[in-house]
Formats: sequence, structure tokens, C-alpha cells
Amino acid sequence: MKRTTVLALAVRITIALLTRTYFQPDEYFQALEPAHVLAFGYGNLTWEWTSKFPIRSILYPALNVPIYWTLKVLHLDGTSLLVAAPKVLHGLLAAGTDIWIRELALRTLGQKYVAATFFLSLTSFFHALSLSRSLSNSLETTLTTVALSYYPWDPTVRPARSRLRKLLLFVALACSVRVTSAITWAFLFPVLLWELRRHPTLLRAFAVDTLLTVCAALCLLFALDSAYNGTPTLTLLNFLRVNASSVSLFYGSAPWHYYLTQALPLLTGPALPFVLHGAYLTSKQRLRSLNLLLYVVLWTGTIFSCAGHKEWRFLHPMLPLLHIFAAKSLVALYDRDNLRSNKQSSLLNIQQTHAAALALLSLVPALYVMRWHSSAQLSVLEHLRGLPDTELRSVGFLMPCHSTPAQSHLHRNIPVWRLSCEPPLNGEDLSTYQDKSDIFFADPPAFLAARFPAHVDTAFPPSNKAPQLYTWPSHLVLFGALLREPGIEDALRAKGYAEVWRAGNGVEEDPRRRGGVRVWHSGSLDLTID
Repeated sequence: MKRTTVLALAVRITIALLTRTYFQPDEYFQALEPAHVLAFGYGNLTWEWTSKFPIRSILYPALNVPIYWTLKVLHLDGTSLLVAAPKVLHGLLAAGTDIWIRELALRTLGQKYVAATFFLSLTSFFHALSLSRSLSNSLETTLTTVALSYYPWDPTVRPARSRLRKLLLFVALACSVRVTSAITWAFLFPVLLWELRRHPTLLRAFAVDTLLTVCAALCLLFALDSAYNGTPTLTLLNFLRVNASSVSLFYGSAPWHYYLTQALPLLTGPALPFVLHGAYLTSKQRLRSLNLLLYVVLWTGTIFSCAGHKEWRFLHPMLPLLHIFAAKSLVALYDRDNLRSNKQSSLLNIQQTHAAALALLSLVPALYVMRWHSSAQLSVLEHLRGLPDTELRSVGFLMPCHSTPAQSHLHRNIPVWRLSCEPPLNGEDLSTYQDKSDIFFADPPAFLAARFPAHVDTAFPPSNKAPQLYTWPSHLVLFGALLREPGIEDALRAKGYAEVWRAGNGVEEDPRRRGGVRVWHSGSLDLTID
């Protein structure tokens, strides 16, 4: 095994294991939680899985099932391996981006730029934040990078059919994990077909291989999702139909320039000036491979900008391409400086000041978002999981929906409720629609008075979901900001609750999530905070 491969694996697995912060709900509710339900028979499935037309495929969560099943068989699911083992898997998958970006840089720029591109990938702030997490965008990033490395960037060389088949395989996998990955290939495949016109036999073979690959991928998804849902299901179509409606806007909309003014700086971090300089150098040259890469980034960003709902991570698969442009800039600046000063050649072909600045400005904030930012939203589950069965009888989360993981981190088959945030799936007016989380935070005291019983039942039964009534749990989890609402703390104390645990949560933009995370226990007369 190459040293660079070992290094990439070590870096990504280490980052995965060191990460103890909350970033996106999908990391848990669209990956680990469905896998936990499959392996252990209980968990919290969101509307994407339980609606009449499910929009999520079980393909990506199923990667975690063998890990959970193995832990269950070995009776190790009650240990820290429940959380750590999936992290190792996703660290392994993340390393594929670093490994294959070297091949992509070699084929588009040349050997001289490989080390610089690899360095940028390993020290990337956004990769540290997101790549090793159990997010489908992260696996999509790896699969897209691998697929791009098999793309025939040199039109003067007749591509081998074996490489084109590998290209199709990884494109199919990327699109199966996230159907929106097809946007990138909707640009690149027509270019490839146009160039293959000079090789009629290969063109026909590629067309046949493409058709067979698409059919195989659709059949696989249909079989998996139909078996999982117990009814014929093609989640790709459901996903496209739902997201073409106003439902996606329920989770927020952003202006057309969002990816340019917000996502691009966050994705590239301190490498942004070099990305822009590299793109400028590319636009001045007639190097077909780099120009095509630039067009791919512009095309993908433009199409995603047309959608109302936008998130940084949607463009994560484009980050390896941006690193290639940054590498072109860094090496060009290094060469120019080298010609002037006659310095010895560097291993990275990057000026030492540039390398040091990029590493420092990326790794310091990366450590913060990996270790401290929103860390209490995970550590509270660790605290609860460590309580004895006689004490932890049920849990309620008076938080904005999906503020913490669920059974993938709690792993206790007890009554658990949380405020929901299902979108308007039945055609309700988006401008007036409110989910349970909205209703609660509009008037917390009124919500507690109307939807909770007058007294705490010490048997702590499950909530009655039909009329949307809740039962008082043995443990309440909430953000400190809720206690600043008039009457909330007094109401909880009147029911016999007292605070038993708290932890800071870093800087938080959402005012509802400020004040750290607190745990209140029914029947606790003394304030005993760990």
C-alpha cells in the first residue's frame, strides 16, 4: 500500500474518531438511524422514510447495518463501539477522496501538481468538518472524485473501454446515493459522446454499457427499496417529485448568489484566493482538461443555484475540483518565486509560507468545529446512555426538531419523544403552515399546558401520538435558552423536575439553541450537576 494511501486513511479515520460535534441532522436521521432500526428493531424514522411515498433509499444507510449487526451478535452494542465503529467506516470512505484526487490531478494537471493537490485535500477545513461524517454528500464526494479520475480528459488518446466501464460504475453509484449527482454528469457525458464520435465502435459499446449500467442501478434501487418498504418503491422518482414541490422550501430558501457568496468561501476556506487565481490562469490557457473542469464547476453551481433550498454541502463534490485549481495557482507562484531566488525544490512545490498559512488557517477552525461547536448535542446522549435502566425510564426533547441524534447514540429501547417538524405534505399553505416545533416555540407555556397532562405519571408511559399529546418523561432535554422563557422554569419545578446535567455548546446562531444543553430529571430534589 502506498504511503499516501496510508496517510489518507490515517487522517480521515482519526478525524472521524476525534469528531464529537453536531453538524447536520441528515448525518444521523438519513444514515445511522434507519440502519439502527434495521439492526435492532427500534429507532426514530423521520417523514422521509415513513410517508406514503418515501424519498430516501435504504442503499446508503444499509452500509452501516453490518456494523450494527456485528456489534449486536458480539454483545458489544452497549459499548462505545456503537458510536465509534460507524465512524471508522465513514473515515475509510472519506479517504477515497484524498486517494483519488491524486489520480485526478495527475490526469488533468500532471505529476508536478499531485503533491500540492493532495496537501490541499488533507488540510481542507470543509473536508475536516464534513467528509468523514455519515452524510450522503460525503460519500457522493468520494464517488464523484473516483469517477472523474476515470473520465478521459485527453481527447487525443482513445479511451479504453475498461476505464469507461469503471467511470459508469462510479457515476451510477454516486447517482444512486444522491440523484442530484446526475447534474454534474449531464454536462460531462454529452462532451464525452461528442468526442467518441471519432471512434464509432467504442461509441456504440459505450452507449450499450451506459444503458445496461443505468438499468442495473435502477433495478438494484427498486429491489432494495421495495424490499425495505414492503411495497414497490422507486425512491428516486419520489425524491424528484417532492423536491420539485414547495416542500423543499419549508426547510429554508436562499438567494441565487448563495453558493457564490457563502458556500464557495466556506468550502474553500483560506484556499479561496488560490482557487480564484487558478481559475483565472485556467481561463487564459487553452488546456482542455482544466477548462472542462472549470466549466463543470460553473455548470453545477449554476444549476444548484436555480433551486430555492440551498446548503453548503450540496456543492461538496465540487471541492476536489476547486483544490485542483488552487494547486495550479500555488505551484505557479512557487515556480515564479523559484526562478527569481534559485531556491531548492520543495516536496510539495508550494512556498513554505503558503503551506504554513493554509495549514494553520484550516486546522485551527477545523479543531473547533470537530471538538467544541455544538458538542453538547452529542455529549448529552452519551450522558443519558450511561444512566442505569432504573433511572432512565423515558426521554423527552423540548428542542427544535432533530437537535440531537436519536437511538443511534442513545440505544435504549424506552419511550422517547421529540418535537416534530414534518413539512406540509398534504398541500397546506407554506406561508401559514406550522410544525410542532414552531407551535411550541411560539408559546412554550401554552403548549405545555395544552398538550401535557396535569400531573407526572411515574410509570412514564409512551406519548399518545394520535391527538398530539405528550407525557412527562423521566428526563427532559432542552437548551438553556428555553429556561429564559417566562414561566418555563417554574412550571418544570412545579412538576418535580430539577436540573441534573449541563454542558456548554459553543457559539450558536439560532437563539433557540443557546444557553448550552440541559437535562432535567423528574423527582430530583437537589441540583446535582456533573
